[in-house]
Amino acid sequence: MYPAELVKPMREDLTNVGFQELQTADAVDAAIAKEGTTLVVVNSVCGCAAANARPGAIMSTKNEKSPNNLVTVFAGVDKEATDKARAHMVPFPPSSPSIALFKDGVLVHMLERHHIEGRPAELIAENLMDAYNAHC
Repeated sequence: MYPAELVKPMREDLTNVGFQELQTADAVDAAIAKEGTTLVVVNSVCGCAAANARPGAIMSTKNEKSPNNLVTVFAGVDKEATDKARAHMVPFPPSSPSIALFKDGVLVHMLERHHIEGRPAELIAENLMDAYNAHC
């Protein structure tokens, strides 16, 4: 578990632009079960989350089509919520950061850490926007 003061600004990167923070398994289930599309960002303290994942996810929401719901869980902090989100992402192995798009509760697009690490935020945003254009 990371100290709250350490992760606060990392959480706020997403919550300040409209992502809802989920901290329980029930909240994750409810968010993913919503009708329409839900983007789930598994946030992390790592450098690729700061440089690539969070900025890419934020940029992607500027697309003409975007998810109905934007949510986030924080790996290493919100264990219950993160474990539940990852359970919905099977068959993909747990990774942080990661970004998943669900449509009517079904996983339709996934970016694992290896899709994020070393790639610019703009490329991540483009990948997500392509998924929004196909599913939103």
